[in-house]
Amino acid sequence: MIENSLVPIDPALLALMHNSFGKDGTLMPFAREIMLVECAIAGTSYRPVKVLEPSLIPETFLMLKREPDNPHDDLAIMILTEAGEHLGYVPRAKNEALARLMDAGKFLFARVETKDWHGEWLQVDIRIFLRDM
Repeated sequence: MIENSLVPIDPALLALMHNSFGKDGTLMPFAREIMLVECAIAGTSYRPVKVLEPSLIPETFLMLKREPDNPHDDLAIMILTEAGEHLGYVPRAKNEALARLMDAGKFLFARVETKDWHGEWLQVDIRIFLRDM
């Protein structure tokens, strides 16, 4: 006689197998990060990046926030540090599909790749990811 019983699996082990802990330590089984876009942050020359630059090291987590009421671009996406400091925007040429995903409730975020000073302008290259659950 064959029993139909499930073998219990420790949730922590399962999470480690799938690298699926959220930023707050919450178990997020089978979550994946899908890289969507690489770009430079637009508008850094209008922001106080000199103060923030030391903290922008590779792999630094950045938040994305839609700004549909932006007077220059209704698909605007703000890029912010974890503390909420506004660094700039996703470039207009790259924001349409990302804005539509965010408007549909998808969770997008960015990570710093590289940074380089060009005179008074700080170029910050990022990668934007979709967290697929």
